[in-house]
Amino acid sequence: MIKHVQLPEQRQHPRGWNSEFAHQRKLDSYKIETYWYQHYAKQCNQHCRVAKSYLLEAGEQTFFMAFEDLDASGFNQRKQHATLEEMQNCLSWLAHFHAIFIGQQPKGLWQQGTYWHLQTRPDEFKALPDSPLKQAAPLIDKTLANCRYTTLIHGDAKLANFCFAPELNAIDNEISNNRMSTHEVSRVAAVDFQYVGGGCGMKDVALFISSCLNAEACAQHETVLLNHYFATLRSAIISYGKNIPLDELEQEWRDMYAFAWADFYRFLKGWCPDHWKVHAYSEQLTLQTLATFIAPR
Repeated sequence: MIKHVQLPEQRQHPRGWNSEFAHQRKLDSYKIETYWYQHYAKQCNQHCRVAKSYLLEAGEQTFFMAFEDLDASGFNQRKQHATLEEMQNCLSWLAHFHAIFIGQQPKGLWQQGTYWHLQTRPDEFKALPDSPLKQAAPLIDKTLANCRYTTLIHGDAKLANFCFAPELNAIDNEISNNRMSTHEVSRVAAVDFQYVGGGCGMKDVALFISSCLNAEACAQHETVLLNHYFATLRSAIISYGKNIPLDELEQEWRDMYAFAWADFYRFLKGWCPDHWKVHAYSEQLTLQTLATFIAPR
């Protein structure tokens, strides 16, 4: 699989975000993706599968990357809608990814992962109407950035960036080659690491859930999905021999779930206020977050 990027001199964005700042952010994202595959990707394992890279070249405006064909390796399905089990498979991928990189510094990557965090989106923040959310946005950003427990986050962990193996026999070769059981092999692989960097794992989790479910389904499945993620995260951290106080980590990150969602909601409200993810569940978690900044009388 070849990823060849040739950035044009004239910049056109479907929603009109064509500033020099936005162009530089895009340039940086490809440089960081190249660096990620060169220096970090090999730490991923069968639990958080990524494509093997064969050739990586980064220029000023041109980027060339040659990867393993994940379709040929058994991960040949893409989903526009995911079942609960498929969502849990993706959350397991994220849990293992976060467990592997927990405590690592994002050298050569975005200091804050994700494409929407406040420092990289001044135009969208300016477009956001004055509101309690806009006033609290720097505090939300600071709270997330100052988490005690941080890891590397994918940064764009939406459903479209996961590749699914349709059946167990589709990954039989990987199982037999590595002498693993079917329970030890990820049923999904992830692509698109342009916005990988440091941060709280809840940023990935919130974005992923938001990409799969409408407001009603988010509220209905929140507990099941978060419990699955944290159960997998705990077992993964233990299996990797990381000396992390699991109760403290889980409590902090559970508290940050609403903050991460509100942070993304802030971006959406400035970038595309009529987006389908601007809904009642997003508003509810945002109000919950804003309430933490209101001192009791």
